[in-house]
Amino acid sequence: MLAAIPFPPLSPDLISFSVFGFTIALRWYALAYIVGILIGWRLAVMAVKRPALWRHDTPPMQPAQVEDLLTWVILGVILGGRLGFVLFYQPGFYLENPSQILMIWQGGMSFHGGLMGVVIAALVYCWRNGLPLAPTADMMALATPPGLLLGRIANFINAELWGRPTDLPWGVIFPGAAAQDCANVVAGACARHPSQLYEALLEGLILGAVLLWLAFRRGGLKRPGMIAALFFAGYGLARFLVEFVRQPDAQFVSPGNPLGLAWHLGGYGLTIGQILSLPMLLAGLAVVLWLRRRA
Repeated sequence: MLAAIPFPPLSPDLISFSVFGFTIALRWYALAYIVGILIGWRLAVMAVKRPALWRHDTPPMQPAQVEDLLTWVILGVILGGRLGFVLFYQPGFYLENPSQILMIWQGGMSFHGGLMGVVIAALVYCWRNGLPLAPTADMMALATPPGLLLGRIANFINAELWGRPTDLPWGVIFPGAAAQDCANVVAGACARHPSQLYEALLEGLILGAVLLWLAFRRGGLKRPGMIAALFFAGYGLARFLVEFVRQPDAQFVSPGNPLGLAWHLGGYGLTIGQILSLPMLLAGLAVVLWLRRRA
């Protein structure tokens, strides 16, 4: 009996067709970005249309301004996500091949880079329009988990960013020579943690549900900065934990470093994902504790 799950017959393309010899395709990953942004936008509009949710019954902006901010957010996600991947994960390669930095369609986006891009875009937008920063950050944090949920599901459909080998019954046999290159073989195949689905569950579904409940049922938006701080802490914790079973990028793996640790000392260490997530977790918890003491 096979104690693993064969990868389902999924294609990265939702639909593809040829026009005058050119192939045009709509990929699940692109659709995840589009739908995630639209859901986040509607959640933000829904929140600002309910003044009673906010401190002093005053939302941070008007619904029309949410649409304006959306343009800045999209630019921040794309530019920050790409530059973050280039700087955090493959700086040497792109230093030698600078012309490929803008080739986003070939893959390579970093959540932490995208987050930094969104933070910078929000800071500039709030400064230009005289808007309060903390409530705006709460609104944006509330709108982010749906995109994370859909994006990680799209990673699974693309059969990318899979986890480390496992003998657990829900291990997935991902296609491709790279995914099958491991010593942990079940019935002639390598089963791996579906770490994309772990992240979708933790960062998207559970974190999103908690933030929505706190914002719409528990008055979380009446404490400016609380929802944003909880998002930072929640994402940081979820990503830090999943990194223990997530396969590291190939450039970090070597015979002397099989776990792909970006920093290690005395047999212990952290992956690059954990190094980037730990400050989020600590900063989020610090702000939560500070806001509770003020209250």
